[in-house]
Parts: sequence; C-alpha cells; structure tokens
Amino acid sequence: MRSKVEILPSTLIFHELIGLEIKVSNSTNPSLIGIRGRVINETKNMLVVENSESRELKIPKADSEFVFRIPAELSEKGRRSDIFVKIQGNLLLSQPENRIKNIKKLRKWG
Repeated sequence: MRSKVEILPSTLIFHELIGLEIKVSNSTNPSLIGIRGRVINETKNMLVVENSESRELKIPKADSEFVFRIPAELSEKGRRSDIFVKIQGNLLLSQPENRIKNIKKLRKWG
C-alpha cells in the first residue's frame, strides 16, 4: 500500500496540481482574477480549472498568481487545518512531468 504524499508549502511547485482547489488572485488579464475551482488538467503553459458551474476554464500560468488550498490531510502530519499557498504562475511554467521529477532531486540533496 502506498503512503500518502505530503505536500508542503515550500515544495508545492514540484507536486501534482491536479485535484487541488485554486483561486486566481492576480493576473495581467483582469477577467481572470477571482476565478475559483479545482485543477482538472495542466499543460506547460496552462491550468485547466473546473468551476462550480462545471465549466472548464483555461488559465495561463504566465503573468498570473494563484492561491492553492492544500487540504489538511495532505499537508504536514498533525496539521488540523487547510493551508493556503500563494504561487506566482511563472514558477509553474514547465511540463508537469518535468516539474514533478525535480522534487526527487530536491529531496536527494535537501
């Protein structure tokens, strides 16, 4: 049985983002600010978010700022409340599979 992967605020950019709740907190495109939902897909340059009306919205990572909710059960052991982490979208610009591989390097040397 696989153990649950712990997500820390300091390593969020290296983790799988699909399934996490998100809010666009800032963007050079004002119409994107305030969009909320769950990440359902990710490409090198985009996050695909499903909102509360089940609409899929494509949001460019570049020039956007996101707030991710890390559920308590995925965060640090013993934590009882969710964590909200603000991330600059430019830090996420990479193919997801390549970004995720980098966590292994970080853990090896960190």
